Amino acid sequence: MKILIVDDEHLARDRLARMVAQIEDHAVVGQAGNGREALALAQSADPDVVLLDIRMPGMDGLETARHLSELEAPPAVIFCTAYEEHAVQAFDLQAVGYLLKPVRRESLAAALAKAQRVNKAQLAALAEEDGAGARTHISARTRRGIELVPVDDVRYFQADQKYVTVRHGGGEVIVDESLKDLEHEFGDRFLRIHRNCLVATAFIEGLERLGPGQACIRVRDIDEPLDVSRRHLAGVRKFVRNL
Repeated sequence: MKILIVDDEHLARDRLARMVAQIEDHAVVGQAGNGREALALAQSADPDVVLLDIRMPGMDGLETARHLSELEAPPAVIFCTAYEEHAVQAFDLQAVGYLLKPVRRESLAAALAKAQRVNKAQLAALAEEDGAGARTHISARTRRGIELVPVDDVRYFQADQKYVTVRHGGGEVIVDESLKDLEHEFGDRFLRIHRNCLVATAFIEGLERLGPGQACIRVRDIDEPLDVSRRHLAGVRKFVRNL
């Protein structure tokens, strides 16, 4: 069984690697110190199982697992955690594999023996129980694999039927998410200007009137203006006045 170890502490990764080496038919195929490295290694090394630390700076383990679940052949995930007992109960309720730190070899072997993939519903429930905030990155499946887009770099989300275009500083990607869910997750950072469009408030430059009840919004680094619907015009005007 191929194992990928993800932990921001080098000593913790090495300790896990030594224990994996003592378990028959298991081998470490990579180590990562953060979520972005983990996703890149998962795509190149194709691990069967990821041993994933929960508490990491930047992208935490729960968000990393969510992005890993987008892979065409996602690995099983075992979370490594120093959670208190009440928080660990959330893992039990969701039937998600976890190991308590400091990890013991016997516990590791037992967890690997019953490792399984986690689904999005489990991850969402765990994140809610954990009090985790919104994601730091959006993941999209492209021809190059899973591409991560920092939310701070997103200019707008625009829906088209069942897909959403994510326009960012380097271009755009398509994601299979609903605009409603994105608004719920990132609502404090994005402004709805149309039933099919959310714009990052940090990149709004101004509002242009086109005619009676018609207007468009200018977004930094985006050449084409975005239409504002009549329904949302009053709210957009109020926001722009306070810029």
